[in-house]
Amino acid sequence: MFQINENYLQLGESYLFSTIARKVEQFSATHPGADIIRLGIGDVTLPLSPAVIDALHRSVDEMGVKESFRGYGPEQGYLFLREAIAGTDFQKRGIDIAPDEIFVSDGSKSDTGNIGDILGEGNVVAITDPVYPVYLDTTLMRIGKSDKLLLLSCNAENGFLPEIPSKRVDVIYLCYPNNPTGTVMTREELKKWVDWALEQKSLILFDAAYEAFIRDETIPRSIYEIEGASRCAIEFHSFSKNAGFTGLRCSYTVVPKELKATTANGKEVSLHHLWNRRQSTKFNGTAYIVQRAAEAVYSPQGQQEIQGMIESYMQNAAVIRNGLMDKGYTVFGGEHSPYIWLKCPDGLDSWQFFDRLLEECHVVGTPGAGFGSAGEGYFRLTAFNSRERTAEAVERIKNIHII
Repeated sequence: MFQINENYLQLGESYLFSTIARKVEQFSATHPGADIIRLGIGDVTLPLSPAVIDALHRSVDEMGVKESFRGYGPEQGYLFLREAIAGTDFQKRGIDIAPDEIFVSDGSKSDTGNIGDILGEGNVVAITDPVYPVYLDTTLMRIGKSDKLLLLSCNAENGFLPEIPSKRVDVIYLCYPNNPTGTVMTREELKKWVDWALEQKSLILFDAAYEAFIRDETIPRSIYEIEGASRCAIEFHSFSKNAGFTGLRCSYTVVPKELKATTANGKEVSLHHLWNRRQSTKFNGTAYIVQRAAEAVYSPQGQQEIQGMIESYMQNAAVIRNGLMDKGYTVFGGEHSPYIWLKCPDGLDSWQFFDRLLEECHVVGTPGAGFGSAGEGYFRLTAFNSRERTAEAVERIKNIHII
């Protein structure tokens, strides 16, 4: 009989957010009149900006005309979008990233999970704990539970920043601003990791999906702001949260041409070439109309509009952060990130706290245990809702007698 990839049997029964959705659905079925406010999954609620909508309409019209119709596009992404990304996100900030080092995709979730396709199974992979579940789950799918997997504990004592590993590590996932804790990494902290990776000849997989929410110019928004990073890091970006593309699906990954690795026999190879080969085989490119919409994000109008969206979400984050702190909760994040990470009160574990909020407040959040064992005892709330609903959720939480 045929065999399966038994690494999948080492995963949890279901993905974190699928479990939450099921629990909320069951609660709604038994409480049909409950007014549930969702601050759990990181999905946006503001509509697409006018500049993006206009670009979508224009590109759809193009697809309806024989002379401007587009079929398969380049797997790496259309040049018009890659040039806009390189110019605005990197070159205007003094970072030397070229358009041909950018790969447009359908979501950073896909790319952070698929990047393992070009990495050897013998690598020791380090993942921070707690962290976005995709890094761990996709690593387990590929190599299973073994001594090749190292979890780096992040907690309140170390500011939710991982310490440099004492043992050999070949690949490490870093996500800053962090999901779920909302914390950031200073330039000095990030430089330590880049210097370590260069010395160890290790690879950093840097998820910068939330860089647009950073409010302090001294905090790096790209790992490539650090000297030498283009020789040791791949960076992932997303349009989902900053431009509201969770329903359109668009992202990009930067693989610098000077980033090299070696084969088992010591031959040097280009990761840029390998990722391009992987994408051209397994990916047919992001839709033309979606890429035109992403290009509109970089227009003067688009930049102004998405900054307004980001500011709205960050004001929500401040409402949550300040409201919970006033109530006596221990709170992290929410200053340079749309995520608020709070310590569960009264000795409750994270799923117990989830149940209390759902049953007594009709508010949905995300249990910290779903982000890793070090997330137990913590809870994540998101700022992706309307101002009115966010404020109401905070008042409901403040009115239950836990603290």
